[in-house]
Amino acid sequence: QVQLVESVGGLVQSGGSLRLSCAAIGRFASRYAMGWFCQAPVKEREFVAAISWRGGSTYYADSVKGRFTSSRDNAKNTVYLHMNSLNPEDTAVYYCAADRNGWGPRHEYDYWGQGTQVTVSS
Repeated sequence: QVQLVESVGGLVQSGGSLRLSCAAIGRFASRYAMGWFCQAPVKEREFVAAISWRGGSTYYADSVKGRFTSSRDNAKNTVYLHMNSLNPEDTAVYYCAADRNGWGPRHEYDYWGQGTQVTVSS
């Protein structure tokens, strides 16, 4: 079992950058593949990015390719989502998720963070 604690999001101007972090607490926390999802008002939650437990493989939604990057520091049991060239359409609550038995955009993750608000102003 693992607990996920996300960093505070924030308000950023269009074109700006923001980095989210997600710390995993628990036994074998570094062995979990991680995913990032977002949910905007009146929209369903959607996939943003995923990273394998070793960090050697990543997967991104088309909408964020070239702008967002996920990385991890297993020594700190922390995963990061580096968000660049943000635009107002990126405004949403962002969640990290973890699982030991799979990863990717359609995987059903077992553990979820509390969510953090990212707001991009125009």
